[in-house]
Amino acid sequence: MNDSSTSHCNPLLKLDNQLCFSVYALSRLITKAYQPLLDTLGVTYPQYLVLLLLWEHESLTVKELGEKLLLDSGTLTPLLKRMEQRGWLSRRRATHDERSVIATLLPAGRDLERQAQEIPTKLGSCFDMSVEQIGELRQHLQPLIAKLTR
Repeated sequence: MNDSSTSHCNPLLKLDNQLCFSVYALSRLITKAYQPLLDTLGVTYPQYLVLLLLWEHESLTVKELGEKLLLDSGTLTPLLKRMEQRGWLSRRRATHDERSVIATLLPAGRDLERQAQEIPTKLGSCFDMSVEQIGELRQHLQPLIAKLTR
C-alpha cells in the first residue's frame, strides 16, 4: 500500500484511534510487567487472579469465581485443577447443590499471600505510579467494565 491510498482512510478506522487496541495493548503490557513478579511465586497471571479472590474470600464457588473474573467454567476448571494439584486450594461439591463446586484456599495458598505482599508496590514502581494512582486509574475503568458486563 502506498501513502496515497491510506490518505483517504476514515480517521475513525485508524488503529491508533481504536479504544479496543489501546486496552488490548495495555492489558498485554500490564500482564508482562506482572510476570517477573509472579515468576518468583511460581504463579501464572490467571492463577494470581484466582488467588487474589480466595485471599479475600477464603472460599468461592466456581460460578462466583467465573463471574468475578469474567471467565467461563471451561477456562476456569482446568486452571483450578492445576492449582489444586499444587496444593493451593481444594475443590469440593457443595452440600446444598451437587452441581456447584466450591474452591477453598489451603495453607499453601495462604502462604503465597504473604510472599505476594510487595507485588502491588513493585508493580507501581514499574509504571512510575503510586498504589493510589493505580487505584485512581482502576476507578476510571470500573464503570466501563460494569457497563460491558451487564
